[in-house]
Amino acid sequence: MTATSSGRRSDRTRAAILDAARERFAADGYERATIRAIAADARIDPAMVMRYYGSKEKLFAAAAEFDLRLPDLSAVPRDEIGAALVRHFLDRWEGDETLMALLRAGVTNEAAAERMRQIFAGQLAPVIASLTGRTTEAPVRAGLAASQILGLALCRYVLAFPPVAAMSTDDIVTWLAPTIQRYVVA
Repeated sequence: MTATSSGRRSDRTRAAILDAARERFAADGYERATIRAIAADARIDPAMVMRYYGSKEKLFAAAAEFDLRLPDLSAVPRDEIGAALVRHFLDRWEGDETLMALLRAGVTNEAAAERMRQIFAGQLAPVIASLTGRTTEAPVRAGLAASQILGLALCRYVLAFPPVAAMSTDDIVTWLAPTIQRYVVA
């Protein structure tokens, strides 16, 4: 076996572990997900998970690498920024289980909560600073916007509150966009 084929197999194994971890963390949350269950889902020995990632915390951190993929808001009319962000976050929540895993884990695990804080502070605050030119206010604005977005996600996708879970995307945008607009650029 060549080093190249060994490297490819190693990359496939890592990818399988991360895929299984993301699904397991999303389904079970951080506390209930186990290395054994993740290894079983990836169809590998649990020792391989530990070999590649060292611990459940390190595996979670690797699985939780997440890009919010915030849109370029400089081209969006200023009075439509809140709506654009709400619509964007709804698309992200509905299209990727990683955020769901982070949200569930963040409620019960400090490392997961810190990861979620880093994602929103590191990705949303700079966008807000560039829109407003107020770098000192950007972290506060990002935190307030995150409180609304994460609260919506918790109620809609995790707790499944009937009125919120049943709302259309357009209805959620109509209700939430003015608040996000105020927090981000008012």
